[in-house]
Amino acid sequence: MKNSMKAALCGILAALSTVLMFFTGIIPVATLALPAIAGCLLIPVVAEVGVSWGFGAFAVCAGLSFLLAPDREAALLYLLFFGYYPVLVAVLDRVKNKTLRYVLKLLIFNAAAAAEALLAVFVLGIPWETIEFLGKATPLVLLLLANLVFVLYDRALNGLIALYFQKFSGQVRRFVKLK
Repeated sequence: MKNSMKAALCGILAALSTVLMFFTGIIPVATLALPAIAGCLLIPVVAEVGVSWGFGAFAVCAGLSFLLAPDREAALLYLLFFGYYPVLVAVLDRVKNKTLRYVLKLLIFNAAAAAEALLAVFVLGIPWETIEFLGKATPLVLLLLANLVFVLYDRALNGLIALYFQKFSGQVRRFVKLK
């Protein structure tokens, strides 16, 4: 009975994440916001049923996003960072050394940002000229700004996780009868 309830919770939240990814075609300015929100929907999965279930729900949503989401760049952002990062935070937060933890988080983000930029240009066909609108230094300036936004995103995500445990965890557990 417990595994079926875990699967149901994962399925519902993966479906909601996929619906948000589908909305990227309806709300084009939400190419960044909707994948980030869709990834945050996996917080209850990780909190209530575990990291492995969280990665499974991410994989389902990522696959469905590439099939159903009209905005391919949003699906790529979800696949390369926003989808798995809320799940990965549970693993990274086990690192006791705070400096090492932030270095790992920044390395993961920068690798994802570089992969997204390269795939956007070479696979999705986005012209490189649109990225260099400030000259040759544009990619570095954008990467620096993206790192600043990432630090804010990480702090906000940690606050959201804490809020989930304070306000919603007990209700979700009672709803799916995990407690």
